[in-house]
Amino acid sequence: MNNNRKNFQLIWGWALVIIGVAVFIRIPQVLPKIEQIKLYASTIPYIKFCLYILGILLVTGGSKKIFDHYKKEKR
Repeated sequence: MNNNRKNFQLIWGWALVIIGVAVFIRIPQVLPKIEQIKLYASTIPYIKFCLYILGILLVTGGSKKIFDHYKKEKR
């Protein structure tokens, strides 16, 4: 059971990294569409900041899980 949990955490870490990279790829495609909405036009810098922070957190969290997995495996 413990081995299954370790494998799940590794897969979850890779999933977070992949989703984080996908967020970075998708942001330039989505921002022009958001800019067209008049309600959000004045808050574009804040929205851009939040989306990039989201991507950074996803990649960082996933990387931490992956590195922790391999660090524990070395011991």
